[in-house]
Amino acid sequence: MNPGLENAGLDAWLVRLFDHIDDANMNWIAALIQDCERVFGKHLLDLVPSYTTLLVQFDPLTLDHGEARHLLQQVLADLTPLQDNATAPVKILPVWYHPSVGPDLARLEQHTGLSIQHIIELHSSHTYRVFALGFAPGFAFMGTLPAELETPRLASPRAKVPAGSVALAGRQTAVYPSATPGGWNLLGRTPIRLFDPASRSLSLLRVGDRVRFEPVSRAEFERLGGDMTPMEAL
Repeated sequence: MNPGLENAGLDAWLVRLFDHIDDANMNWIAALIQDCERVFGKHLLDLVPSYTTLLVQFDPLTLDHGEARHLLQQVLADLTPLQDNATAPVKILPVWYHPSVGPDLARLEQHTGLSIQHIIELHSSHTYRVFALGFAPGFAFMGTLPAELETPRLASPRAKVPAGSVALAGRQTAVYPSATPGGWNLLGRTPIRLFDPASRSLSLLRVGDRVRFEPVSRAEFERLGGDMTPMEAL
């Protein structure tokens, strides 16, 4: 690791820790978040993590640009990755995997050479880490997918993807928290609400969370309040 600092405006620095996405990055980024919160204290306005970087936004009225850079250099000099917490709870998201709500299952079958059942088993047997939130409120970028499932995005994004849609693109997976345009490959749908503006936490998933998808039947999906409307009817 050879971290670098990039100027991100009068009130922010971008810390670039890595050049490539890797599950192990999260332990370093989580440690950097923790240390920045401690060192910047009241001067800190926001921290925005991604797979390889952390944007550090500070109050320019109480801390100038050069001082902020010096603090970050001190943090990076002593940075040590957090240890994996294998006992941390895993958030389970029930999913109804079916072509009516996962219209790209057939495309994935053709692209990967795997059966739909094998695709579902691979996707649901892995525990993912939340690396970043973005694109839409509550949209969690999770990784890393098994290499066998790696599939490019759609050539033309859909005008509307229903809330709760479970999807993958490249080596990432995610759930659409609200109805938005999107070009990821749709596998199924979860009845769980990922973003609630009325709740204190807003987003169900947070950076660093461990997540697993659990296949459920249509009956169970419906019992949990899932939206049964097929894609072609939307």
